[in-house]
Amino acid sequence: MVTPDEFKWTDVPSLPAGAKLAVIEGPLNEAVPFTIRVKLPANYQIPAHWHPAIEHVTVISGTFNMGTGDKLDRSKTKALSAGSVAIMQPKTNHFGWTKKATIVQVHGVGPWAINYVNPADDPRKK
Repeated sequence: MVTPDEFKWTDVPSLPAGAKLAVIEGPLNEAVPFTIRVKLPANYQIPAHWHPAIEHVTVISGTFNMGTGDKLDRSKTKALSAGSVAIMQPKTNHFGWTKKATIVQVHGVGPWAINYVNPADDPRKK
């Protein structure tokens, strides 16, 4: 059992600067179930990317705008408010953005990875 004030938030090297991650269950690099929370600041964008495993996203607070495709296109997103859920199949190109601070919970089975459609978007390569 854990309450939100007990989460340990850290920077996320695989996402653009500004996002914070709290691991609830893991580790992310093993073939076991994981659950994480991700804090996204206002006016934040995650470029098109995919994951090797299924991704279950639940919006905890705020609104997460999500879409599918090879590049971020705000006109092709759905606004997911608190309580909304998105399930992305493995290797499905998708992207997201926020207008205001938002928290999402992601769970699945690892190992977990994020692969950018355009390698130039990968913050680990900058």
